[in-house]
Amino acid sequence: MDQIQKASEYIPVADVEVSSVKVQKSGFSLEGRGADRADYRVELDLEVPVDQRTRSVLGELLSQSRWRISRRAPQPLRTAARAPRGAEKPSAG
Repeated sequence: MDQIQKASEYIPVADVEVSSVKVQKSGFSLEGRGADRADYRVELDLEVPVDQRTRSVLGELLSQSRWRISRRAPQPLRTAARAPRGAEKPSAG
């Protein structure tokens, strides 16, 4: 996969400023409010053991972060095939 993706391939979903970080058994739980004023939560699981000092540093860094979340659909979104306005079928009558 290319390291650089076209911007148009990804659709912005949320821009979230993190307001709290909670240390979990295997990672972190981040909560914040998005630009759309909705509340968001992200669960971040680490698959490697992390000592307490590193966990504290990561928590501090994450608490001062902002997340811009975008998504790319597995297939391009298709628009419904519609006839142009004014080109409707005449009514049978």
